[in-house]
Amino acid sequence: MVSSLRITEIFYSLQGESSTVGIPTVFVRLTGCPLRCVYCDTEYAFTGGEKRGIDDIIAEVESYGARYVTVTGGEPLAQSSCLELMTKLLDLGYVVSLETSGALDVSGVDPRVIKVMDLKTPSSGELSRNRYQNIQYLTKNDQVKFVIGNEEDYGWSKQILSEYHIPDRCDILFSPVMGQQNPTELANKILQDRLPVRFQIQLHKLLWNDVRGK
Repeated sequence: MVSSLRITEIFYSLQGESSTVGIPTVFVRLTGCPLRCVYCDTEYAFTGGEKRGIDDIIAEVESYGARYVTVTGGEPLAQSSCLELMTKLLDLGYVVSLETSGALDVSGVDPRVIKVMDLKTPSSGELSRNRYQNIQYLTKNDQVKFVIGNEEDYGWSKQILSEYHIPDRCDILFSPVMGQQNPTELANKILQDRLPVRFQIQLHKLLWNDVRGK
């Protein structure tokens, strides 16, 4: 039986976040997500989409001629065949990253995949969905993202960094909620507290104002 996935879109753009920000990347956006974060900017990926075979998906990825592929959503791990897709892309020589909410088990993800995993802050409305067991599967190749919306989020994130010794495991991303958390204020807090994190602003929103497919 041919494995398939429900896909919302496949597009070619610049990576807007993470340690590869600015690099031309093919994005494979899977449909569906069990979470409903209040600041979500991809609600259109919750439903719909088109069922496509993995080989068909890979053929479209190959058509762009890029080296980097990001599998995103929605929540990609909500579809089990996502694991097979990523391994096949890796075997073809692609650099593959996975954007995941942190609410689903990452233990089955191919260790060659760069995991970019959220830990949901209080203002997300999904704090209770954090699967802290996932932290043990993070390596130096991975990244944990904290989306900061207010002072409570910032304080909580600092506490989690210390409690789970995350700086010893992987890179850390602090990202302000656009239109809610002043980015300059967040940057100043990071410097003042000497946090071992990477500050990031979503590049795609600055360039294309969050247009779908960019």
